[in-house]
Amino acid sequence: MKSCKIGILGATGAVGCEMRKVLEEYDIPVSELRLLASARSAGGKMSFKGQELVVQEATDEAFAGLDYVLGAVENDMSRRFAPAIKKSGAVYIDNSSAFRLEPDVPLVVPEINGADALSHNGIIANPNCCTIIALMAVAGINKLSKIKSINACTYQAASGAGQAGMKELDDQIVALAKGEKPVVKTFATQIAMNVIPFIDAPYGNDYTKEEMKMQNEGRRILHAPDLRVNCTCVRVPVRRSHSIALTLRTEEKVPIEAARAAVAAFPGVRLIEDYEGRCYPTPLDTTDQDLVWVGRIRQDLIDDDGITLWCCGDQIRKGAAANAVQILCFLNENA
Repeated sequence: MKSCKIGILGATGAVGCEMRKVLEEYDIPVSELRLLASARSAGGKMSFKGQELVVQEATDEAFAGLDYVLGAVENDMSRRFAPAIKKSGAVYIDNSSAFRLEPDVPLVVPEINGADALSHNGIIANPNCCTIIALMAVAGINKLSKIKSINACTYQAASGAGQAGMKELDDQIVALAKGEKPVVKTFATQIAMNVIPFIDAPYGNDYTKEEMKMQNEGRRILHAPDLRVNCTCVRVPVRRSHSIALTLRTEEKVPIEAARAAVAAFPGVRLIEDYEGRCYPTPLDTTDQDLVWVGRIRQDLIDDDGITLWCCGDQIRKGAAANAVQILCFLNENA
C-alpha cells in the first residue's frame, strides 16, 4: 500500500476518534494525518502512532495537499465542506447520509461492492451502520440466490447517537442506582431500562428515515433496484454494537446448510454455531472489532423459502469508521 496524506473531518467525535484508531491498528502508511474539527476543538491534542498531533480548525483551505479525507460530521457540515475537499483533489469518504443516494456517488461496502468505489467523482459514501451490518450478514446468501426481500428489526445501541448517547445511558444507569430521576437530553425518553421503537425523523410513510435506509441503500449496494425491505428500528439500553434480526427471501430456495456455509465463507463475517456454548452472538461479543457475527440461521416458519438469522456488529467500527478506512485501503491498493 502506498504512503498517503489523510485528513479526518470531525476528528474529535466518536467516529472520528475511531477512524484515527483504525488507521493506527491497520498500520496504514500515513505520511501525514491532519485532524480537523470545529473552531472550539481546534488546538486540542490527540495521539497517533506515538506522536502528538494538534487538532486544526476545518476551513476550505485545510484540505490542501491531502490524498484522502475521512468524513465524520453531520450532513450539513459534510455538504458544507465537500466542494472544498473535491477542489483540493482529495477523495472524500463520507460517513454522513448527505450523499448516499446521489446517483454519481458510489455507496460502498468493500467486501460486497468494492469495485463501485473505483467509479467515484471525488466523493464516496459510507452506508448506514445497520445497512452495513445487515448486508454483510446476508451477502454470502445473496451470491447463491438473489435476495428479493428482507424483514428486519434492529436493536441499536446508544453509541448510534455518538458520545452523547453513550454518556446519557451511563449517567441514567448511575442515577437510577442512586434512586434519582434520570436526565433525558439526547433521546426522546429514558433509555436506561427501556427501549425506544423510533429512531431518526419521520420519512413520510409511517416509517422513519433510519428504517428506510436499509431498503434505499441496500438497493444500491446489492445492485438490486427491486429489493424490498420492511424495517423497524429500536434503540436499546446497550452501550455499543448493534444487533439485527433478519428474515430474507431469495429468488430460489437456499437450503439452510448451504446458507450457513455461504455466511461462513464470506469475508468479514464470522458464523457462530458454538461459541461458549451459544449459537448466537451478542453486542458484547462484537464490540471493538470489525467482524460481523452471524448466528441462529434457520428456516422461516411462515415462508418455506425464507431464511431467518441474527447478527451483531460494532456500529462504530465496521458500521462506520472501519468501513471508511477499508474503502480508503481498497482505493489505494487499486489506484
